[in-house]
Amino acid sequence: MKMFNRQKFRRRPACVLIDLDNTLFEYESCNEAGMTAARDLAQKLLNLAPAEFDRCFADARSELKFRLGPIGSSHNRLLYFQRMIERAGFGSQPFVGLQLEQVFWRAYLDHSKLFDHALDFLDDLRIAGIPIVIVTDLTAQIQFRKLINLGLDRVVDWVVSSEESGADKPAPNSFELALAKIGGIEGEVWMIGDDYRCDLIGAREAVGAVTLQKLHDGVAPAPKEALVDCQFNSFSEVRKLLESLPT
Repeated sequence: MKMFNRQKFRRRPACVLIDLDNTLFEYESCNEAGMTAARDLAQKLLNLAPAEFDRCFADARSELKFRLGPIGSSHNRLLYFQRMIERAGFGSQPFVGLQLEQVFWRAYLDHSKLFDHALDFLDDLRIAGIPIVIVTDLTAQIQFRKLINLGLDRVVDWVVSSEESGADKPAPNSFELALAKIGGIEGEVWMIGDDYRCDLIGAREAVGAVTLQKLHDGVAPAPKEALVDCQFNSFSEVRKLLESLPT
């Protein structure tokens, strides 16, 4: 663990906000599993070549994100697949779009696995009576499915999605809603995430959070130490940190 602002870690947090995708589990392999399954099904149902699938999907994703802006529905895979099919010249094809979305998320969830010691850390917080809020972008339904699939639905106290709050991170909406759900907080708020700009700077600016960046392959470390308070590779490090702090 790299500690940049030791003075921020004098006592245990009053609550912990934590990102879901690519913080509690690795995102890229799950996404690739989902895309492979959808790509194969599109070839079967539409005779759509893999290269054409990738091109149309990328164009559809960019188009929707530009049109919708940084909100929960801008991540909606059903919308991506609908527009991909349309851009490939097949019309909307609702049945095919739903099939692609379902096979994507089935493969994604089948490949998802919590990082080592992540569940242990969340259990430590629960035993210590420290509220846990998942603060995540995307739509509520699929994020709830991920939590249930990972066995986290009975561990975390609250969930905030950007579909519910009205804006993706780093906008303050989700962070402020997370604290509003908990109620009055006296003490430090920890925010744990992989994306230093969206998760960590966003939480610091919105609610004055102490920021902990989860690092692993594919994650860009904060370019300046002043942007985050600490960085860690394993949740075992955060468990030790929590244990060392007075209540």
